[in-house]
Amino acid sequence: MAIVVLVGTLDTKGLEYGWLRERLLSRGVEVIVVDAGVIGAARIPADVPRAEVARAAGTELERLRSEGDRGAAVTAMARGAAEVVRELYARGRLHAVLALGGSGGTSIATRAMRELPLGVPKVMVSSMASGDVAPYVGSTDITMMYSVVDIAGVNRVSAPILANAVDAVTGMARGFAAVRPPAVDDGRPLIAASMAGVTTPGVDAARERLTELGYEVLVFHASGAGGRTLESLAEQRLFAGVLDLTLCELADDLFGGILTAGPDRLLAAGRAGVPQVVSPGALDLVKFGPLDTVPERVLDRDVRVHNPSISVVRTTAEECAELGARVAAKLRSATGPTTVCLPLRGLSTLGAPGGPYHDPAVDEALFCAVRDGLRGSAVEVVEVDTHLNDPSFGRAAADLLHRLIEGG
Repeated sequence: MAIVVLVGTLDTKGLEYGWLRERLLSRGVEVIVVDAGVIGAARIPADVPRAEVARAAGTELERLRSEGDRGAAVTAMARGAAEVVRELYARGRLHAVLALGGSGGTSIATRAMRELPLGVPKVMVSSMASGDVAPYVGSTDITMMYSVVDIAGVNRVSAPILANAVDAVTGMARGFAAVRPPAVDDGRPLIAASMAGVTTPGVDAARERLTELGYEVLVFHASGAGGRTLESLAEQRLFAGVLDLTLCELADDLFGGILTAGPDRLLAAGRAGVPQVVSPGALDLVKFGPLDTVPERVLDRDVRVHNPSISVVRTTAEECAELGARVAAKLRSATGPTTVCLPLRGLSTLGAPGGPYHDPAVDEALFCAVRDGLRGSAVEVVEVDTHLNDPSFGRAAADLLHRLIEGG
């Protein structure tokens, strides 16, 4: 029988969790309720009571209560819930996790969910799910469902949403319990590659070439979250190599775009000593939101609607020079073999010859800054007389990475 674990604060959300439990039981799945509440009395019985959760966090429930620090209590119970959930999974007593909550409940439950391996079903119904969910999801595969109304009773709006969550997690749990997906490891070394819509042809060519060479390629969308995930996994030395051909998250971070991956982007592989080939792909643009949200300071430039949610703006020569210097500074500190591959005829589909952002003089400002910043370092700079999305560029970058991995 499939087992769904409910993680929540049964003092403030007990009635709602009781509703979830009864509906799950009616669907024919087993339910384990984990209580991560602290202050008020639990409104329904728990299979794993809060005192046990506190002990799993290395503390005592009465101590958390007596200290009266809500933030510290939430942090501790989140840590304890994570330990409980991890233990249940290790014992084969968890096929999916479902939770609901506001900011506190979401923090606790998603902290527990993030401890589970990729592929284990995780569903979070949250009033926070319509905003920035990166702090909750991190680099995991949590499914966030917006509750629309606050989690305060079961009513004509919340009931169908919660019912959908139950039905979704029931199907996920049954599928996972029937054939628990094994970790697929066919012996091929893993490569991480960064990609965006404007660099897809070049990265696809590189991915195909690396596959021919015997690698498995994981592609990360340069959407902010994708870059952060790539960095996190590279830091863990999961990859044999990194093919970082799309750096637009750096431009967004520097110039106020909406898809930044933070200031540590492009550092993890170098710190971990992982071989990497880097290209300044898509640094010819900054990504903003819908057209009516583009800052007035850049409206005098060539603004393009990428899709209804994203508008792009061409970077200037001064901005490209700054970006090139930053790329070089980040790569100079790399402890592993590193090559920078410069596509001399354009950095994206928009910047290829004939494209609206094609401007060799502006691109050269970036290239010069990269060359100057890496002069005298151990980082190799390779110049390719084509644009980034030419298949020959992708294949060349793939071959360079293979050479680095092989020790050449």
